[in-house]
Amino acid sequence: MATIKIHSVGHAYDLTAPIDGSDVVVFIHGWLLSRRYWQPVIDRLKPQYQCLCYDLRGFGDSQLASRHPYSCDYAPASYAQDLGILLEELNISKAWLVGHSLGGTIALLAAQQLSDRIAGVVCVNAGGGIYLKEEFERFRVTGEQIVKFRPRWLCCLPLIDLLFTRAQVASPVSREWGRQRLIDFVMADPEAALGALLDSTTETEVHRLPQVVAQLQQPVYFLAGMCDQIMEPQYVRHLASFHHLFRSGYQNVIELANCGHLAMIEQPEQVVGHLRDILAQHGSTQVQPHNH
Repeated sequence: MATIKIHSVGHAYDLTAPIDGSDVVVFIHGWLLSRRYWQPVIDRLKPQYQCLCYDLRGFGDSQLASRHPYSCDYAPASYAQDLGILLEELNISKAWLVGHSLGGTIALLAAQQLSDRIAGVVCVNAGGGIYLKEEFERFRVTGEQIVKFRPRWLCCLPLIDLLFTRAQVASPVSREWGRQRLIDFVMADPEAALGALLDSTTETEVHRLPQVVAQLQQPVYFLAGMCDQIMEPQYVRHLASFHHLFRSGYQNVIELANCGHLAMIEQPEQVVGHLRDILAQHGSTQVQPHNH
């Protein structure tokens, strides 16, 4: 793990070895998660592509040591600006973005902000663009309660990690992931956790997404978990339909059977396979692994 200061906040990141001539693939995690969930995907992809994953401001190891004025802005566009600075600091001039859930929203906005630097986007378990007032208000109230009740002693309760192996997934994940999810859930900065939730679910933000997707000239793909109850496939398809690939008759929505909201740890092999296909289809350079 390395860190880079962005607006006075140390951002933790992992960057794999450079691959001559390959594009860099940047992974962005979702709400109350961390960069660690991308590791199964990165381990499989790094022989062909240089991979970057990082913790969003206030999550994982990118904790807020002080209340800098900028740290109070948790809108997706603000997180996209953080990413732009990170790419600049690491001298990454061309990248594909892969974003999960909230990370998908951040990836789309970053592609809009950094059109000359972002070659394409893959959204994983991410969609939306339809604002249902009562449902969103209920979701925001529930989310606020979740954020407020996250005492550190939860990590000490026996067997509680088993609950996290079953939450939001089609089939239970390993207990190791249950433990990681519990840690990230408890350790996320309260201000960032609440701010990111509230700032990303306003009517304005929800309605902004289709406009952004419609304007993007880069290729954009969506991986949808068919059993995802957080971001149901119909909402993934709705957002994807605004992109020119969808309108041109291309299949830019890829459905993952028996998959919930955490595709990268539920089905890493399938996610990597689709990423390789997408990158190859759009001419992204890759190095073929040597056969031993």
